[in-house]
Amino acid sequence: MKEGQFDQLSCGVAQIIPEDEFKNKLALGKPLIIKLGVDPTAPDLHLGHAVVLSKLKEFQDLGHQVVFLIGDFTARIGDPTGRSKTRPPLTEEDIKKNLQTYIEQVGCILDPKKIAIKFNSEWLGKLNANDFVHLCSKMTVARILERDDFQKRLKEQQPIGLHELLYPLIQAYDSVVLNADVELGGTDQTFNLLCGRTLQEQFEQKPQVVMTMPLLEGLDGVQKMSKSYNNYIGLKESPTEVFGKVMSISDNLMWRYYKLLLNKTENEIQKMQKGEHPKELKKQLAHGILEKFWSKKDAEEAQQNFEAVFEQKDYSQAQEKPLPDQSPIWIVDLLKHLGAIESSSEAKRLIQSGAVQIDGNVTTEFKAKIEPVKGMHIKVGKHRIYQLV
Repeated sequence: MKEGQFDQLSCGVAQIIPEDEFKNKLALGKPLIIKLGVDPTAPDLHLGHAVVLSKLKEFQDLGHQVVFLIGDFTARIGDPTGRSKTRPPLTEEDIKKNLQTYIEQVGCILDPKKIAIKFNSEWLGKLNANDFVHLCSKMTVARILERDDFQKRLKEQQPIGLHELLYPLIQAYDSVVLNADVELGGTDQTFNLLCGRTLQEQFEQKPQVVMTMPLLEGLDGVQKMSKSYNNYIGLKESPTEVFGKVMSISDNLMWRYYKLLLNKTENEIQKMQKGEHPKELKKQLAHGILEKFWSKKDAEEAQQNFEAVFEQKDYSQAQEKPLPDQSPIWIVDLLKHLGAIESSSEAKRLIQSGAVQIDGNVTTEFKAKIEPVKGMHIKVGKHRIYQLV
């Protein structure tokens, strides 16, 4: 194993618990089992996931055994982390559809030849009633109720499903089955990851080291990047869409993206802040993200497209979308047809704030009916333009 692994692997990490145990595990000089678990609750992985996946890639490059665990069983329960109410259950069909896309998208960052992909239904689905009772005996109710999310919901008299209390325990059991040496996750996952340490000790295993990564804020700059908040940049989105979304973030948030996604140090960021105009720095950020997680060709073409449309006003470079079958069409349905929005509430916010233009004319009427024609240009927000063909 290479020297200096601790310095490299601890760079950019929010917390390592406990740090001494991590150093001792690395000092053994053998490949460690590194676990990252993700529930397939939505079809897209996004740049928020990329922060953790990039760290996982570092472990992979250093010769450690990376296990990407797809929580197809735990997805049926729903992680209560950060939730003020019980998640609606997913169907088997939703889970199967989502997990297939996860496998494809992980290959954008990790070397698929050097990764073990596991599904926790392989062992959790085989547990019988006696097994579950035995597993539940390994952890106390007091320990589970230490969780901030549960404490808050109890104070607000919000219901907590019994199945939600079991989630941290079941996720912890994954670490027992895999005999994980290190488990990665976002800072919001700290409680779940520490439960893994507790349960491994109950099963007389050496407890895993917990490594948490900072959470990446979404496009709104407020909430963490999440499909649920519709503030994300998906790893399977088109380079043109990604470039436009990055250009739409605030100047302050830009530095957070530079740090977490492109690993820029504080010193490097300070030097950049004294240099070029924020718009040019944001273009460099968008190019860097695309080059790292898509390809250099995608980055160059997306930047050329952006500059042609938004700087040279060459709308021939706009994203082409087919004419909808319906005419006239409700403006909300038109935006959904373009793939510009995911919900009517999002459309209403954009329309009423004046962020939607039809052929250069601002449309603020939520109930407006549009007569779509070939060549029509629809601008959504600052940096997304579509052309009907």
